[in-house]
Amino acid sequence: MSKSKLDKFAELGAFPNAYQNFSYAQPALVGKDGAPAQLQGAWGEAHFGNARPITLELACGRAEYTVGLARRFPERNFIGVDIKGNRIWFGARQALDEGLDNAAFLRTDITLLDCFFGPGEVAEIWITFPDPYLKKSKARKRLTAPRFLNLYRQLAGPGVVVHLKTDERRLHDWSLETVQEFGAELQSAEADIDAFKREHGAYPVPELEIPTYYERLHRDLGKAITYLRFCLP
Repeated sequence: MSKSKLDKFAELGAFPNAYQNFSYAQPALVGKDGAPAQLQGAWGEAHFGNARPITLELACGRAEYTVGLARRFPERNFIGVDIKGNRIWFGARQALDEGLDNAAFLRTDITLLDCFFGPGEVAEIWITFPDPYLKKSKARKRLTAPRFLNLYRQLAGPGVVVHLKTDERRLHDWSLETVQEFGAELQSAEADIDAFKREHGAYPVPELEIPTYYERLHRDLGKAITYLRFCLP
């Protein structure tokens, strides 16, 4: 029998690998069983118990990418971030079931990330199949908009790399133009990663091998999966 949203919310609050913020006006994290959590600048020591590089997956949904990355790269730490607790529950539950101690989950609005991470604490950022907000009036909500790029630059150390994987070509093209205007160093821009793999025998980076549920659906519909990788100035 599938769990209800309320069941998932209750379980998420008892997970040792999940942290939640319930207020936009007064941001603060709680962890397992509602215990206050002071993690800004201390994720490595306070949660992971090591100083390994931290990768964020933003708007992670069910966190399939966070879990997939944690499986493939046990020498790195990963944090899936999303505002929807019932979505994050899936990834957090799976990570616990598989004993993936290098995966954690954060429920919060992405605009508040600087409240929960210290300067230079993040080494890498993945944005996988985000809401494209295609209406021109919603452009500032796109996760590659300049206000978000400035936010990422606050959280990240020197040379931080940002990855965007999407099936929405209009978001890909807009993001490509936006990050170049921002002064980012473009490292890869592929309009069709599957075509790239057919030509070169491999994806631009091995992380692209990890499929998500929606990615499979989009491929079945014949949509191309696009990819951007850039380094913030």
